[in-house]
Order: sequence, then structure tokens, then C-alpha cells
Amino acid sequence: MGSDKAPVGLILLGMIALFLVLRLRSILGKREGFEGVPAMPARRAAPPVIDAVAEPPTPPTRRLPDPASPAGQALAAMQKIDRAFNPPVFLTGAEGAFRLIVTAFAAGDRAKLRPLLAPPVFEAFDHAITAREQANETQRSEIRAILEASIEAASLQGSQASITVRFVSHQIAITLAADGSVVAGADAVTELADIWEFQRDLQDRAPAWRLAAAVSA
Repeated sequence: MGSDKAPVGLILLGMIALFLVLRLRSILGKREGFEGVPAMPARRAAPPVIDAVAEPPTPPTRRLPDPASPAGQALAAMQKIDRAFNPPVFLTGAEGAFRLIVTAFAAGDRAKLRPLLAPPVFEAFDHAITAREQANETQRSEIRAILEASIEAASLQGSQASITVRFVSHQIAITLAADGSVVAGADAVTELADIWEFQRDLQDRAPAWRLAAAVSA
């Protein structure tokens, strides 16, 4: 592929990975994944720029659904199958995995990504990383703060659990060409909202949740 076509291929693959919103059911838990419960390949155009003045870090707002809501009832049903499952602990782990996945994708660290992603999601991320490498582009992603982590939805089919989390964060996300020119993003702090879906078989001995879908809000 010529160098003039590489950025186009990168954008297409990044869009595929970003808008992977199918409810995927492939989960193979390993202990390397975040426990008890954590997109990315491309970012939306022109997110709002935030004043980059340094502020003391504050804990993110974590929101749980109403216990009487369908999501709340699904979480309660999950606890009956896996007594170790705890929604607040899940959100803490989800936040940690969010940070890890964002930075690992930017660095092209496939070894860190593989145990945290469902196989189809890993394949999409891998293609996006490969395209970026072939275009001699580099990506920088820095999470300055996570403002919110909230459970938006939850469902349970047999022992297959699915939890959707909305993250609101302040980030620097920029992709650079080999000559240092900006391909995407900006070298400024922006506010980003992402909705990630995590899945796990609650009867699996390995308590690992994996990212099964990611989309920008």
C-alpha cells in the first residue's frame, strides 16, 4: 500500500474499531483481566477543549443504577450467581482497565490489550495498530482525569453477564505523522465521553471481565 493511502486505511480501521457496538458474546476469562469487577482506536472530531490549567486530582463520580430498575435487578441477579461480585468494586476495576486500555492502544501494546479485550475487539484494535504502524504514525493518549464512571445498563442471560459503563474523562489524544504533523486529535486537554460494554461468564472460575464493545457517546 502506498504511503498516500495509508492514512485512509488507518481512518477506516479506526472507525471500525470505534463503532464496534455489536453485543458480542465471546468471553474467555483469564486472571490477567480486571477482576471482580475496566476507545479509542479513533476519536470523534473536534471534542470540546478544556482549560489545561493543572487541578488537584479528585475521585471520579461513580453512579449505580436504581435497584428497582432493570439494570439494578440484573446486578442483583449477578450477585446471586457470583457472591463475590460487587458493583462498586466493579466500577473501580472498570476505571483502572479504562486507563490501561486507552494507554496500551496508544502505545501499540498488544500484550497488555489481549487479556482485557474480547477476541473480536482485540482483532479490530490489532488491525488499527497495524495500520498506524504501516503509516509510520504515532499516537499519544494521556488521561488527565476521569470525571465520571457510571453503570448505564446491565443484563444477564443464563450466566453470561453484560454491564455497560459510561466514562467521562479529560484527555490529551493526538495522532502524529512521521514528519510530526497532526493527523488527528489535538495537543490539548479535551473532555471525552465513552460507553464501553464489558462481559463475563459468572460461572467461570477466572473472574475476568473483558471489553466487548466501545463507542463514543
